[in-house]
Amino acid sequence: MPSFLLIVLGIGLLYLGGELLVRFASSLALRLNLSPLVIGLTVVAFGTSAPELAATLTASLNGSPAIAIANVIGSNTGNLGLILGLCALILPLVGGSVLKRELPIMLLASLLPVLWFWNGEMGRFEGLIGFGLLVLYLIWIFRQTPQEVETLTPTKQPSLWLTLLGILGGLGLLVLGAQVLVEGATTLARSFGVPEKVIGLTLVAVGTSLPELASSLVAIFKRQTDLVLGNIIGSNIFNVLGILGLTSLITPLSMDFNLIRFDLLIMLGFSILTYIFLITRKKLVRWEGSVLLLAYTGYVSWLF
Repeated sequence: MPSFLLIVLGIGLLYLGGELLVRFASSLALRLNLSPLVIGLTVVAFGTSAPELAATLTASLNGSPAIAIANVIGSNTGNLGLILGLCALILPLVGGSVLKRELPIMLLASLLPVLWFWNGEMGRFEGLIGFGLLVLYLIWIFRQTPQEVETLTPTKQPSLWLTLLGILGGLGLLVLGAQVLVEGATTLARSFGVPEKVIGLTLVAVGTSLPELASSLVAIFKRQTDLVLGNIIGSNIFNVLGILGLTSLITPLSMDFNLIRFDLLIMLGFSILTYIFLITRKKLVRWEGSVLLLAYTGYVSWLF
C-alpha cells in the first residue's frame, strides 16, 4: 500500500481508538465518582494523548527516534499554536483555575526536554524523573480538585463490561494505528528525502493530535471553554512527562541536540506566549488566538 495511504489509514485508526478510549474511560471515571474537572485534566487530556504515546513508543522501538521525539515536540507546539489558536479565534477562552496551577506546570514541562536532550540522549534516569513527576502531578490533582467541583452524577452510562470492552478496543486501535502511521511516515520521508524529524514535527504530530482537535472543537461549540484549556494544557503536560518519560524508560532516546534545539525552543516559546496571553486578561481572546495560529503557520512553512 502506498505510504501516503498508510498514513491516512493510521491517522484514522488513531482517531477512532482515541475516541473510543476517551468515551469509555470517561464513563468509567464517572462510575468511580470522579469530578468533571478531574476527568477533564486526566482522563480526557491523557486519553486524547494516547495516539501520541502509541506513535512515539512504536517509532522508538522501530529505530526511528527522530520521529518519536519530534512527534511530542510537534504535538505540543500544534496543541498551542493550531488547536488553542483556532479555538480562541472561534470563541474567547476563559482561564479559570488552570491559570494558577496547571499553566505553570506546563511551562516547567516545556523546559524539561531542553535540559534532557542537552547531551544528545534522554536516558532511563531522565525518564524516571519525568514519569515520577507525572505521578506526583496526578496525586496532587486528585487531592486538590474534589473540593472545588461537585461530583457529576452519572446518567445512563453503558454497562461495566461494555465500558471495559470499549477501553480495550480503543487501546487496540491505537496500537494498530500507531504501527501503520509510523510505517507510512518513515517510508514517505525516506522516499522523498524529507528528514524524519520534519515528518514527525508536522504530519505525525498533527495526525496524532486529531483527538485533541476534535474534543476541543466539540467543547467550543458547547461553550465549555474551560474544558478546552484543561484538555490542551493537560495533554501537553502528559506528552512531556508521560510519553517521553515512559518511552525513555523502555528505550533511551538519542538525537543530536543541534538538530532539535530550535524546535524545542519554539515549543517553549509557544508555552511562554500562551502563559503571557492568559495571565494578562485571565482569558485568551480572538486576536491572541490569531497570533498563535499565524505563528504556527509560519513555523510549519519554515520547516518545509
